[in-house]
Amino acid sequence: MYRRLVLVVLVATIVLAPLGTAVATVGSTPGTGIERADPATASGGADPTRATITAVYPDPVTDGDRGECVVVDLAGTEAANLSLSDGEDSIPIPDVDGNDRVCVSDDPGVACRRIDARSIAVEDMLDLSNAGETLTLRADGTVASRVSYGEAQSAHWYRNGSWHPLGGTDFDPVTVQGGTGRVFVLPDSPGAPVAPLRNASDRILLAGYSFASERVTRTLRSAVDRGVRVRVLLDGAPVGGLPRREARLLDRLVDAGVDVRMLGGPRARYAFHHAKYAVVDDRAVVLTENWKPAGVGGRSSRGWGVVLGDPTAARLARVFRADATAPDAIPWTIYRTGRNFSATDGGGSTRTYPVRFGSRRVPVDCVEVFVAPDNAGRGIRELLRSANESIRVVQMTVDGRNDSFLQATLAAARRGVRVEILLSRAWYVREENRKLVRWLRRVAERENLPLAARLTDPRSSFEKVHAKGIVVDGDIVVVGSLNWNGESRRRNREVLVAVYSREAARFFGRVFRSDWRGGAWRVPIAFGVAVALVCFLAVARLGRWISFDQSP
Repeated sequence: MYRRLVLVVLVATIVLAPLGTAVATVGSTPGTGIERADPATASGGADPTRATITAVYPDPVTDGDRGECVVVDLAGTEAANLSLSDGEDSIPIPDVDGNDRVCVSDDPGVACRRIDARSIAVEDMLDLSNAGETLTLRADGTVASRVSYGEAQSAHWYRNGSWHPLGGTDFDPVTVQGGTGRVFVLPDSPGAPVAPLRNASDRILLAGYSFASERVTRTLRSAVDRGVRVRVLLDGAPVGGLPRREARLLDRLVDAGVDVRMLGGPRARYAFHHAKYAVVDDRAVVLTENWKPAGVGGRSSRGWGVVLGDPTAARLARVFRADATAPDAIPWTIYRTGRNFSATDGGGSTRTYPVRFGSRRVPVDCVEVFVAPDNAGRGIRELLRSANESIRVVQMTVDGRNDSFLQATLAAARRGVRVEILLSRAWYVREENRKLVRWLRRVAERENLPLAARLTDPRSSFEKVHAKGIVVDGDIVVVGSLNWNGESRRRNREVLVAVYSREAARFFGRVFRSDWRGGAWRVPIAFGVAVALVCFLAVARLGRWISFDQSP
């Protein structure tokens, strides 16, 4: 188990490039759009052709596009004259230093202050086209670097061959010590994710996609009354719009003194803030479910969750602070001004379900913390590739046959790992999931793979699957918000943890097997009464028959 962990960390360390790293190959690097001139062959001294364009920021979402910038890595350059051209105009880059990394802009305060580079203000900045163009950097008249980019994304900068949100984080995957944790599933244990909030004494940092829980609202207001610092971070543009119910609850939180911020707007760094976690004092609650009755309220969805201690909590607190202080984190009072909210209630189901799996405290060896879009895609793929014995997957749906997680799972089955994939039967994903299951079964039969797939039959255990969980080799459990699709990995803020714990894996393995078999039957009351009546009548007729048979 620890050998796989070391391998994952090593691969992640090698793969992740630091922010704004210059292209180091000679000529054109495939996929980057960046070219560099051949290095000078003169011996000794600095090489003026080593200067490189490392990033371009063409659409800062400002009046007149003020704040457009280009980042240049000078890498020991001692050229007397550096200039930047777009094919039509050319501007000099003044005040260069051979060890500098500079951000050239007409208004450095807009973007350069969020880039790790020295700002250089130029009066006549190039007009960077949002439709795409080619920029050329010359050192003493010699072409040193060239970058070509396509259609720009608002508030994104172009680096390393793709668009990245300016101000987006670049966290490495991190492995932290374990200790003990608590594992639970929903709808069985709706008290487990709320209990830490009720016991908070110092801070609550609650992050989510949607929020519609009256119970959690009361809990947070009560925490403020006790002197706890409470901050809430939610998505500002959920699918279908923000419901009136959520708006009312957030109004109540702000009135109580909770700092509520919504991620989104023209400077949005991510497509959706889809993470579902909370940092409470020195504990972290990581969920697959939303903060609403259908999720943490235990009224509908099958979900997985864990409560972990420090330093997992410290790591997630860093993620929360990075997002809550970003330019796209809009205070609720500003966000709601002039908005009309949808009539959708957002409260969800009010059904109750039996408790079949109570929460459990378990020993934890260590925890890997992943966040998207920074590192989760690579981290989870490596974890799947490291499997030796078994992989069990539960997902609401999978983004088609070519999804990279699914392909990594199929590759595991082809090397002999036993794979089981359980998908939701909910009406809105049923048909696509059924098609995928049929395809997986055909692949398994054709290639004689140890692979099985099916749709859930929840019966009375829950209404629908919303969990995003993996159990690997009976040793590792992955819990978090990340759905198996490329958009979630590349464009959403997601949070998930890989918990190295045999006891945790055993717990979620039992839940998985139960859900795989189809849960438990609950006999409807009317049906039970009808059966009882039929039995009573049958017994009565039998009694009369026996009495007649024994009469003289």
